[in-house]
Amino acid sequence: MTEAAAAPRPKLHEHRHPTAEAATAALARAIVERLRAALAERGAASLVVSGGRSPIPLFERLANTDLDWSRVWITLADERWVPVDHADSNQGLLRRHLLIGHAAAARFVALKSDHPTPAAALADRGSALAAIPRPFDVVVLGMGEDGHTASLFPGAAGLDAAMDPDGRAVLAAIDPPAYAPHPRITLTLAALLDSRAVMLAISGAAKQAIYEQARDQPDWRRWPVSAVLTATGPALALWLG
Repeated sequence: MTEAAAAPRPKLHEHRHPTAEAATAALARAIVERLRAALAERGAASLVVSGGRSPIPLFERLANTDLDWSRVWITLADERWVPVDHADSNQGLLRRHLLIGHAAAARFVALKSDHPTPAAALADRGSALAAIPRPFDVVVLGMGEDGHTASLFPGAAGLDAAMDPDGRAVLAAIDPPAYAPHPRITLTLAALLDSRAVMLAISGAAKQAIYEQARDQPDWRRWPVSAVLTATGPALALWLG
């Protein structure tokens, strides 16, 4: 993988909204539309979501959507290696805000296991993820103010292997920088891009400024999200609010 790509990819579609709430509502509609189409065309659908506090309003909108969730597979883009009842657990967040209501019927595949470390769990969790129909129908990503997405942090131990666009591994163990607590397990760049659509949600002026730098001066070592913005393959839409 080169240090920087030449230009943003032409299939990047930006959807700008006046507020984060408006962006969330539009993003939820777009996700549901793709899931409904997948169910109609293939009989099953797959959705990858990111954790953290920002997606909670999105999760709650999805959970209240009347959809045949029993035929929808859901997994996470990444997970912190903490117990499910820990405040920082992405799985715990999903169980409180997404896997409820109508969406309680979804088929959830966890990234966290009882293994002592993310590295020890890679084979087991990779086998579990093999049950999910691929390519994924929708991958929903966020972005941190350091330009990371999923748990692909700039400067993190394990980043180079995880960012190989031609890599065969679905998962990677990441030891993030000191400012990001907990060891992580994350889908690799290749796995995230093995999807029919990638939707990137960004809110706030600070993150929008970082996004524009990563879009206009792509350098995956500085801003890992730029590898998503410049990749060929799935349709990519950005939701700004």
